[in-house]
Amino acid sequence: MSRFFISTPIYYVNAKPHLGHAYSTIVADSIARFHRIMGDETFFLTGTDEHGDKIAQAAEAAGTSPREFVDEISGTFRNLWPRLNVSNNDFIRTTEQRHIDTVREVLQKVYDSGDIYQSEYEGLYCYGCEQFLTEKDLVDGKCPDHDKEPSVIREKNYFFRMSKYQDWLRQYIIDNPDFIRPERYRNEVLSMLEMGVLDDLCISRPKSRLSWGIELPFDPDYVTYVWFDALLNYITALGGPEGEDFGKFWPGANHLIAKDILKPHAIFWPTMLKAAGFEPYQHLNVHGYWLVKDTKMSKSIGNVVDPLSMVDTYGLDAFRYFLLREMRFGRDASFSETALVGRLNADLANDLGNLFSRVLSMTHKYFGGVVPTPSRRHESVDVEMLNLASNSFTNFQHLFGNFEFGRGLEALWELVRGLNKYVDATQPWALFKAGDTERLGDVMYVLLMLMRKVALHVWPVMPATAETMLAQLGQGESFDPASVELPAEAESFGRLEPGTALAKGSNLFPRVELKAEGEAKPAEAPKPAKKAEAKAEPKASKEKPVTPEVPEAIDFADFQKVDLRAGVVLSCERHPDADRLLVVRVDLGEAEPRQIVAGLAEFFKPEEMVGRQVVVVANLAPRKLRGLMSQGMILAVRKEGGLELLTVSGPVPGGSKVS
Repeated sequence: MSRFFISTPIYYVNAKPHLGHAYSTIVADSIARFHRIMGDETFFLTGTDEHGDKIAQAAEAAGTSPREFVDEISGTFRNLWPRLNVSNNDFIRTTEQRHIDTVREVLQKVYDSGDIYQSEYEGLYCYGCEQFLTEKDLVDGKCPDHDKEPSVIREKNYFFRMSKYQDWLRQYIIDNPDFIRPERYRNEVLSMLEMGVLDDLCISRPKSRLSWGIELPFDPDYVTYVWFDALLNYITALGGPEGEDFGKFWPGANHLIAKDILKPHAIFWPTMLKAAGFEPYQHLNVHGYWLVKDTKMSKSIGNVVDPLSMVDTYGLDAFRYFLLREMRFGRDASFSETALVGRLNADLANDLGNLFSRVLSMTHKYFGGVVPTPSRRHESVDVEMLNLASNSFTNFQHLFGNFEFGRGLEALWELVRGLNKYVDATQPWALFKAGDTERLGDVMYVLLMLMRKVALHVWPVMPATAETMLAQLGQGESFDPASVELPAEAESFGRLEPGTALAKGSNLFPRVELKAEGEAKPAEAPKPAKKAEAKAEPKASKEKPVTPEVPEAIDFADFQKVDLRAGVVLSCERHPDADRLLVVRVDLGEAEPRQIVAGLAEFFKPEEMVGRQVVVVANLAPRKLRGLMSQGMILAVRKEGGLELLTVSGPVPGGSKVS
């Protein structure tokens, strides 16, 4: 059996958890669940880092002891994870005795080997980083991460011979190209190692300055530097160096971190492991920041997002889905409630929720609410649907397993959208009216069978929703991932027993109306059966027609200011830092093509855009979107479930004016 070990960073308890902590932990939970349902024995670790200068200072500011302070904040983290449906196997605290024992054991081992020595040192110390910095680390004389001048400290300390392992680490990273991923962070670490000689690492603090830490086993007058302490948690949780779980899970060890702690995990930690005689971890997986209005979250700025407020407003699984779908792993991403509501309504309500609602309703209407028996005489539209499903599941499994979560979910949603189109193409209501029960049974079985597989694949990200979906499909009220062979689901037909009783309807994700900034409410949900029947079998509505809202009138002179031109798309690619954006180059008959950054990525693949005629607002003021200049706007028409590009009825030269 394959084994997989995933760890979050152990969160520093000088502040309460925010969106960044929630994202890291939900990602770790999703990848842990993915490996469980793939059949791997999985160990998922999270916890809290509780020693160091900043903890002592924060406790003093709060008027309490360090122990009381860390107990309270660590408890906040521990209590949050069940509310986010996090399935960790262990929660470790660096103040636990089991961890203290591991740290002292490893320190003694490295000291006995000669890789720890004592020396007097004067240096620039940043209390925010809790480490000594060099002049080359500073920007305008300040720590770049904390924007403060470091303090000059002269004292005798113990040092780890990290420089001894510089050449080994550099070569190891070169020889193992996926050791640090995505590649941009691998290149960043190699650049660090190639810039100059790696300094030895100060790994102690004298008790005369700091007593809140783990005492060195070879000198009781010193405590351990917080990073040499904290990083060893990954070994402690596996039972220490001699533990049975260490032998089982360490070969498959994957660390998950944010990019701000890249250096300790990519340089300090591998060299520490090498000095202690352990093999390096398997992968270091590095994600970017969540930005709010293009600014990193900060308590001083006041833009920190509380994850529980998002969960209470929009629902846990919608929140989990948004985080994994919206961020391109490794890059920064912008958080906004508008974007969250957009994903919820488009992907979850319109696509997934609508699929379950209409199909379950039709099954009750046409087959008494049980899974029909298929004839397996597939028509071409069925074969296309099954091929799409196989490709979608295979791509999802590959991408998700390689931490490309957004792309993996998009691959799965190609199938979800395809199933809705399959309903429209096969028209079960017409087959029912024609009395073609056999063909109708085949169509409904394909839908229900693939819906079950979609539920299984979405389980790592939205476990509660997936279990509801499976229960609605008659798969039982409880779900055991060990009972599923997810790799086999990509190629198999069936696995849904004919005659299984189904739920009468489904209302997984009611649409949400965003009323104002920071305020949203679910739209009133229609009864699932009526909603499904209306979509499945169109008929005249008895309701009064809704009068569309009339926009404010403008003068003709205002309209004349808008320069609309037809253009041809010459090239198109995804924005490197934003999953929702495409970078489009359009021929508008000018000397150089126009670059337009357009929010079309969830509706059109880049290759689908090339060669198409589009209508562009050509005199829109240029602006930067996620770092790239956009010179215009491509017009589109919104429809249920997507967009259609506004175009012209026949070929015209690029730059032709729309009038």
